[in-house]
Amino acid sequence: MPPGGPVGCGVGGARRSGARVDDTLRMAMVGCGAIAQWHLHAIEAAVPEISVAAAVDVDPARAAALAARTGARAFTDLDEALASGTFDAVDLMLPHHLHESVAIRCLDAGMHVLLEKPMAPTVEACERILAAARSTAGVFMVAENAQYWPEVLLVRDLLEQGAIGEVITARACSFVPPLEEFFGAEQPWRFSKAAAGGGVVIDAGSHWIRPLRMWLGEMTETVAALGHPFPGMEGESLCRALCRFERGAVAVFDVMLAPGPLGPDPLFRVTGSEGELVIEGIGRVKHFDGAEPRGIVVGQGNYLQSYEGELADFASAVLHGTPPAAGPEVALGELRAALAMYRSHETKRWESVW
Repeated sequence: MPPGGPVGCGVGGARRSGARVDDTLRMAMVGCGAIAQWHLHAIEAAVPEISVAAAVDVDPARAAALAARTGARAFTDLDEALASGTFDAVDLMLPHHLHESVAIRCLDAGMHVLLEKPMAPTVEACERILAAARSTAGVFMVAENAQYWPEVLLVRDLLEQGAIGEVITARACSFVPPLEEFFGAEQPWRFSKAAAGGGVVIDAGSHWIRPLRMWLGEMTETVAALGHPFPGMEGESLCRALCRFERGAVAVFDVMLAPGPLGPDPLFRVTGSEGELVIEGIGRVKHFDGAEPRGIVVGQGNYLQSYEGELADFASAVLHGTPPAAGPEVALGELRAALAMYRSHETKRWESVW
Protein backbone atom coordinates (compact mmCIF):
# COMPACT_ATOMS: atom_id res chain seq x y z
CA MET A 1 0.00 0.00 0.00
CA PRO A 2 1.17 3.59 -0.59
CA PRO A 3 2.33 5.43 2.54
CA GLY A 4 -0.55 7.90 2.22
CA GLY A 5 -3.20 5.20 2.67
CA PRO A 6 -5.77 3.72 0.29
CA VAL A 7 -6.52 5.75 -2.83
CA GLY A 8 -9.80 7.62 -2.76
CA CYS A 9 -10.00 7.88 1.02
CA GLY A 10 -9.79 11.15 2.95
CA VAL A 11 -6.07 11.17 3.47
CA GLY A 12 -4.89 14.52 4.80
CA GLY A 13 -2.25 16.70 3.19
CA ALA A 14 0.79 18.08 4.95
CA ARG A 15 -1.13 20.63 7.02
CA ARG A 16 -0.35 22.06 10.43
CA SER A 17 -2.53 24.08 12.80
CA GLY A 18 -0.49 27.22 12.18
CA ALA A 19 -1.64 27.56 8.56
CA ARG A 20 -3.44 30.79 7.63
CA VAL A 21 -7.24 30.60 7.69
CA ASP A 22 -9.27 33.35 6.03
CA ASP A 23 -12.27 33.80 3.75
CA THR A 24 -10.19 34.13 0.58
CA LEU A 25 -7.11 32.28 -0.54
CA ARG A 26 -4.64 34.60 -2.27
CA MET A 27 -2.80 32.45 -4.79
CA ALA A 28 0.04 32.86 -7.26
CA MET A 29 -0.02 30.94 -10.52
CA VAL A 30 3.58 29.92 -11.14
CA GLY A 31 3.95 28.93 -14.76
CA CYS A 32 1.41 30.65 -17.00
CA GLY A 33 1.27 28.18 -19.87
CA ALA A 34 -1.48 25.94 -21.17
CA ILE A 35 -2.44 24.13 -17.96
CA ALA A 36 -2.66 27.47 -16.13
CA GLN A 37 -5.51 28.42 -18.46
CA TRP A 38 -7.42 25.28 -17.46
CA HIS A 39 -6.82 25.96 -13.77
CA LEU A 40 -7.87 29.58 -14.17
CA HIS A 41 -11.05 28.60 -16.00
CA ALA A 42 -11.94 26.28 -13.11
CA ILE A 43 -11.35 29.04 -10.57
CA GLU A 44 -13.46 31.51 -12.51
CA ALA A 45 -16.24 28.98 -13.03
CA ALA A 46 -16.58 27.40 -9.60
CA VAL A 47 -14.01 28.41 -6.97
CA PRO A 48 -14.71 32.02 -5.93
CA GLU A 49 -12.80 31.57 -2.68
CA ILE A 50 -9.52 31.66 -4.64
CA SER A 51 -8.21 35.06 -5.69
CA VAL A 52 -5.37 34.98 -8.21
CA ALA A 53 -3.01 37.59 -6.79
CA ALA A 54 0.15 36.95 -8.81
CA ALA A 55 1.16 35.57 -12.20
CA VAL A 56 4.73 34.27 -12.36
CA ASP A 57 6.47 33.17 -15.54
CA VAL A 58 9.91 33.56 -17.08
CA ASP A 59 8.12 34.73 -20.22
CA PRO A 60 7.03 38.33 -19.49
CA ALA A 61 4.27 38.21 -22.10
CA ARG A 62 2.64 35.14 -20.59
CA ALA A 63 2.83 36.56 -17.07
CA ALA A 64 1.40 39.87 -18.25
CA ALA A 65 -1.45 38.20 -20.15
CA LEU A 66 -2.59 36.16 -17.15
CA ALA A 67 -2.20 39.18 -14.87
CA ALA A 68 -4.34 41.30 -17.19
CA ARG A 69 -7.08 38.68 -17.14
CA THR A 70 -7.13 38.36 -13.35
CA GLY A 71 -5.99 41.74 -12.04
CA ALA A 72 -2.96 40.02 -10.50
CA ARG A 73 0.61 41.34 -10.26
CA ALA A 74 2.96 39.99 -12.91
CA PHE A 75 6.41 38.67 -12.02
CA THR A 76 9.21 37.07 -14.01
CA ASP A 77 11.27 36.18 -10.92
CA LEU A 78 9.96 33.73 -8.33
CA ASP A 79 12.06 35.05 -5.45
CA GLU A 80 10.79 38.57 -6.08
CA ALA A 81 7.24 37.25 -6.13
CA LEU A 82 7.70 35.33 -2.86
CA ALA A 83 9.13 38.44 -1.20
CA SER A 84 6.24 40.63 -2.34
CA GLY A 85 3.78 39.44 0.33
CA THR A 86 0.93 39.45 -2.17
CA PHE A 87 -0.10 35.79 -1.85
CA ASP A 88 -0.26 32.90 0.62
CA ALA A 89 -0.35 29.93 -1.76
CA VAL A 90 1.18 28.86 -5.06
CA ASP A 91 -0.17 26.75 -7.89
CA LEU A 92 2.99 25.29 -9.49
CA MET A 93 2.57 24.36 -13.17
CA LEU A 94 6.09 23.82 -14.46
CA PRO A 95 8.22 21.35 -16.43
CA HIS A 96 8.68 18.26 -14.30
CA HIS A 97 12.42 18.64 -13.70
CA LEU A 98 11.73 21.93 -11.89
CA HIS A 99 9.13 20.54 -9.49
CA GLU A 100 11.45 19.59 -6.65
CA SER A 101 13.51 22.77 -6.43
CA VAL A 102 10.59 25.16 -6.86
CA ALA A 103 8.23 23.28 -4.53
CA ILE A 104 10.81 23.19 -1.75
CA ARG A 105 11.62 26.89 -2.22
CA CYS A 106 7.95 27.75 -1.87
CA LEU A 107 7.40 25.45 1.12
CA ASP A 108 10.45 26.93 2.85
CA ALA A 109 9.01 30.40 2.19
CA GLY A 110 5.87 29.45 4.14
CA MET A 111 3.58 28.97 1.17
CA HIS A 112 0.69 26.55 0.83
CA VAL A 113 1.62 24.54 -2.27
CA LEU A 114 -0.47 22.93 -5.00
CA LEU A 115 1.97 21.07 -7.27
CA GLU A 116 1.00 19.70 -10.67
CA LYS A 117 1.54 16.01 -11.23
CA PRO A 118 3.88 14.20 -11.31
CA MET A 119 5.19 15.27 -7.93
CA ALA A 120 8.69 14.82 -9.39
CA PRO A 121 10.37 12.51 -11.93
CA THR A 122 12.02 10.28 -9.29
CA VAL A 123 10.88 8.69 -6.04
CA GLU A 124 13.87 10.21 -4.24
CA ALA A 125 12.91 13.72 -5.33
CA CYS A 126 9.33 13.09 -4.19
CA GLU A 127 10.53 11.97 -0.78
CA ARG A 128 12.55 15.17 -0.41
CA ILE A 129 9.50 17.27 -1.29
CA LEU A 130 7.36 15.35 1.20
CA ALA A 131 9.99 15.81 3.91
CA ALA A 132 10.02 19.56 3.26
CA ALA A 133 6.22 19.65 3.41
CA ARG A 134 6.15 17.81 6.73
CA SER A 135 8.47 20.42 8.23
CA THR A 136 6.20 23.37 7.38
CA ALA A 137 2.91 24.73 8.68
CA GLY A 138 1.17 24.81 5.32
CA VAL A 139 -0.88 22.58 3.06
CA PHE A 140 0.89 20.55 0.40
CA MET A 141 -1.22 18.86 -2.25
CA VAL A 142 -0.41 17.19 -5.57
CA ALA A 143 -2.76 18.27 -8.35
CA GLU A 144 -4.04 15.01 -9.82
CA ASN A 145 -7.35 16.11 -11.27
CA ALA A 146 -8.48 12.56 -12.09
CA GLN A 147 -9.24 12.22 -8.37
CA TYR A 148 -12.14 14.64 -9.03
CA TRP A 149 -13.19 13.54 -12.54
CA PRO A 150 -17.03 13.31 -12.37
CA GLU A 151 -17.32 10.22 -14.57
CA VAL A 152 -14.60 8.44 -12.61
CA LEU A 153 -16.33 9.21 -9.32
CA LEU A 154 -19.64 7.92 -10.67
CA VAL A 155 -18.03 4.64 -11.74
CA ARG A 156 -16.39 4.34 -8.31
CA ASP A 157 -19.77 4.77 -6.63
CA LEU A 158 -21.45 2.26 -8.95
CA LEU A 159 -18.72 -0.30 -8.31
CA GLU A 160 -19.12 0.15 -4.57
CA GLN A 161 -22.87 -0.46 -5.01
CA GLY A 162 -22.15 -3.72 -6.85
CA ALA A 163 -23.58 -2.54 -10.16
CA ILE A 164 -21.55 -5.05 -12.20
CA GLY A 165 -20.86 -7.68 -9.57
CA GLU A 166 -17.29 -8.76 -8.95
CA VAL A 167 -14.78 -6.76 -10.99
CA ILE A 168 -12.82 -9.02 -13.34
CA THR A 169 -10.81 -6.67 -15.53
CA ALA A 170 -10.58 -3.11 -16.83
CA ARG A 171 -9.05 -1.07 -19.61
CA ALA A 172 -7.81 2.53 -19.60
CA CYS A 173 -7.13 4.05 -23.02
CA SER A 174 -5.78 7.47 -23.93
CA PHE A 175 -4.98 7.62 -27.63
CA VAL A 176 -4.96 11.34 -28.41
CA PRO A 177 -3.54 13.74 -30.99
CA PRO A 178 -1.20 16.48 -29.73
CA LEU A 179 -3.19 19.43 -28.39
CA GLU A 180 -2.01 22.69 -29.89
CA GLU A 181 -1.82 24.50 -26.54
CA PHE A 182 0.53 21.86 -25.11
CA PHE A 183 2.57 20.89 -28.17
CA GLY A 184 2.32 23.91 -30.46
CA ALA A 185 5.65 25.45 -29.51
CA GLU A 186 8.64 24.93 -31.78
CA GLN A 187 10.31 22.81 -29.09
CA PRO A 188 7.72 21.72 -26.47
CA TRP A 189 9.37 20.85 -23.16
CA ARG A 190 7.32 17.64 -23.08
CA PHE A 191 9.42 16.43 -26.02
CA SER A 192 12.53 16.58 -23.82
CA LYS A 193 13.15 13.45 -21.77
CA ALA A 194 15.34 15.45 -19.38
CA ALA A 195 12.58 17.99 -18.69
CA ALA A 196 9.65 15.56 -18.56
CA GLY A 197 11.36 12.58 -16.93
CA GLY A 198 9.99 10.31 -19.66
CA GLY A 199 7.10 10.50 -22.09
CA VAL A 200 3.34 9.98 -22.12
CA VAL A 201 3.29 7.52 -19.20
CA ILE A 202 4.85 9.82 -16.59
CA ASP A 203 2.90 12.80 -17.93
CA ALA A 204 -0.70 12.31 -19.07
CA GLY A 205 -0.69 8.63 -18.15
CA SER A 206 -1.26 9.49 -14.51
CA HIS A 207 -4.81 10.62 -15.35
CA TRP A 208 -5.59 7.05 -16.44
CA ILE A 209 -3.63 5.25 -13.73
CA ARG A 210 -5.30 7.08 -10.81
CA PRO A 211 -8.85 5.95 -11.77
CA LEU A 212 -7.68 2.34 -12.06
CA ARG A 213 -6.22 2.59 -8.55
CA MET A 214 -9.42 4.18 -7.23
CA TRP A 215 -11.52 1.34 -8.66
CA LEU A 216 -9.30 -1.73 -8.36
CA GLY A 217 -7.07 -1.02 -5.36
CA GLU A 218 -3.33 -0.60 -5.44
CA MET A 219 -1.38 -1.61 -8.55
CA THR A 220 1.15 -4.25 -7.54
CA GLU A 221 3.01 -5.16 -10.73
CA THR A 222 3.09 -4.43 -14.44
CA VAL A 223 4.58 -5.59 -17.72
CA ALA A 224 4.87 -3.05 -20.51
CA ALA A 225 6.15 -2.31 -24.01
CA LEU A 226 6.99 1.21 -25.13
CA GLY A 227 7.18 2.81 -28.56
CA HIS A 228 8.14 6.10 -30.20
CA PRO A 229 5.66 6.70 -33.03
CA PHE A 230 5.46 10.49 -32.59
CA PRO A 231 8.31 12.30 -34.36
CA GLY A 232 10.65 14.43 -32.26
CA MET A 233 9.55 13.16 -28.84
CA GLU A 234 12.52 11.80 -26.88
CA GLY A 235 10.43 9.93 -24.33
CA GLU A 236 7.91 7.23 -25.20
CA SER A 237 4.85 8.31 -27.14
CA LEU A 238 3.26 4.85 -26.88
CA CYS A 239 2.80 2.44 -24.00
CA ARG A 240 0.82 -0.80 -23.85
CA ALA A 241 0.83 -2.46 -20.45
CA LEU A 242 -0.83 -5.13 -18.37
CA CYS A 243 -1.28 -4.18 -14.72
CA ARG A 244 -2.12 -6.43 -11.79
CA PHE A 245 -3.97 -5.03 -8.76
CA GLU A 246 -4.13 -6.03 -5.12
CA ARG A 247 -7.75 -7.24 -5.31
CA GLY A 248 -6.91 -9.68 -8.11
CA ALA A 249 -8.04 -7.79 -11.20
CA VAL A 250 -5.78 -7.36 -14.23
CA ALA A 251 -6.18 -4.22 -16.34
CA VAL A 252 -4.93 -2.99 -19.70
CA PHE A 253 -3.28 0.43 -19.81
CA ASP A 254 -2.94 1.96 -23.30
CA VAL A 255 -1.61 5.47 -23.96
CA MET A 256 -0.37 7.07 -27.16
CA LEU A 257 0.37 10.51 -28.53
CA ALA A 258 -0.96 9.73 -31.98
CA PRO A 259 0.82 10.85 -35.15
CA GLY A 260 -2.35 10.55 -37.24
CA PRO A 261 -6.17 10.56 -37.16
CA LEU A 262 -7.98 8.31 -34.67
CA GLY A 263 -11.27 6.51 -34.52
CA PRO A 264 -13.56 6.48 -31.45
CA ASP A 265 -12.56 4.40 -28.45
CA PRO A 266 -13.84 4.40 -24.86
CA LEU A 267 -11.63 6.08 -22.28
CA PHE A 268 -12.33 3.35 -19.74
CA ARG A 269 -14.20 0.09 -19.44
CA VAL A 270 -14.61 -1.95 -16.28
CA THR A 271 -15.90 -5.50 -16.72
CA GLY A 272 -17.52 -7.46 -13.93
CA SER A 273 -19.27 -10.77 -13.37
CA GLU A 274 -22.68 -9.14 -13.97
CA GLY A 275 -22.03 -6.41 -16.52
CA GLU A 276 -19.80 -3.59 -17.63
CA LEU A 277 -19.31 0.14 -17.07
CA VAL A 278 -17.92 2.24 -19.91
CA ILE A 279 -16.76 5.87 -19.96
CA GLU A 280 -17.01 7.17 -23.50
CA GLY A 281 -14.81 9.91 -24.92
CA ILE A 282 -17.64 12.45 -24.83
CA GLY A 283 -18.05 11.96 -21.09
CA ARG A 284 -21.00 9.59 -21.00
CA VAL A 285 -21.04 6.74 -18.51
CA LYS A 286 -22.89 3.67 -19.81
CA HIS A 287 -24.01 0.65 -17.81
CA PHE A 288 -24.43 -2.73 -19.49
CA ASP A 289 -26.10 -5.62 -17.66
CA GLY A 290 -28.65 -8.36 -18.15
CA ALA A 291 -31.57 -5.97 -18.01
CA GLU A 292 -29.94 -3.52 -20.44
CA PRO A 293 -27.61 -5.55 -22.68
CA ARG A 294 -27.30 -2.64 -25.12
CA GLY A 295 -26.40 -0.30 -22.30
CA ILE A 296 -28.03 2.76 -20.81
CA VAL A 297 -26.52 6.16 -20.08
CA VAL A 298 -26.31 6.58 -16.31
CA GLY A 299 -24.31 9.79 -16.19
CA GLN A 300 -22.84 12.62 -18.23
CA GLY A 301 -19.68 14.33 -17.08
CA ASN A 302 -17.01 16.68 -18.30
CA TYR A 303 -13.28 16.15 -17.86
CA LEU A 304 -12.61 19.86 -17.33
CA GLN A 305 -14.91 19.85 -14.28
CA SER A 306 -12.26 17.77 -12.52
CA TYR A 307 -10.12 20.88 -12.19
CA GLU A 308 -12.94 22.63 -10.37
CA GLY A 309 -13.01 19.88 -7.74
CA GLU A 310 -9.23 19.89 -7.46
CA LEU A 311 -8.93 23.65 -6.89
CA ALA A 312 -11.92 23.71 -4.52
CA ASP A 313 -10.37 20.89 -2.48
CA PHE A 314 -7.10 22.76 -2.16
CA ALA A 315 -8.87 25.96 -1.11
CA SER A 316 -10.92 24.10 1.48
CA ALA A 317 -7.81 22.42 2.90
CA VAL A 318 -6.13 25.79 3.38
CA LEU A 319 -9.10 27.85 4.51
CA HIS A 320 -10.98 25.28 6.60
CA GLY A 321 -8.48 22.54 7.39
CA THR A 322 -10.49 19.83 5.62
CA PRO A 323 -8.40 16.82 4.48
CA PRO A 324 -7.99 16.58 0.70
CA ALA A 325 -9.61 13.68 -1.12
CA ALA A 326 -6.14 12.13 -1.44
CA GLY A 327 -3.03 13.07 0.47
CA PRO A 328 0.17 13.95 -1.43
CA GLU A 329 1.76 10.57 -0.72
CA VAL A 330 -0.91 8.90 -2.88
CA ALA A 331 0.65 10.52 -5.97
CA LEU A 332 3.68 8.28 -5.50
CA GLY A 333 1.53 5.49 -6.91
CA GLU A 334 1.29 6.96 -10.41
CA LEU A 335 5.01 7.71 -10.48
CA ARG A 336 5.97 4.25 -9.23
CA ALA A 337 3.67 2.67 -11.81
CA ALA A 338 5.30 4.69 -14.60
CA LEU A 339 8.81 3.80 -13.43
CA ALA A 340 7.86 0.13 -13.19
CA MET A 341 6.61 0.25 -16.79
CA TYR A 342 9.90 1.81 -17.88
CA ARG A 343 11.84 -0.95 -16.11
CA SER A 344 9.61 -3.63 -17.61
CA HIS A 345 10.27 -2.38 -21.12
CA GLU A 346 13.98 -2.87 -20.48
CA THR A 347 13.81 -6.20 -18.65
CA LYS A 348 10.94 -7.70 -20.71
CA ARG A 349 9.51 -8.96 -17.40
CA TRP A 350 6.80 -8.19 -14.86
CA GLU A 351 8.07 -5.49 -12.48
CA SER A 352 6.85 -4.69 -8.98
CA VAL A 353 5.37 -1.23 -8.48
CA TRP A 354 6.12 -0.95 -4.75
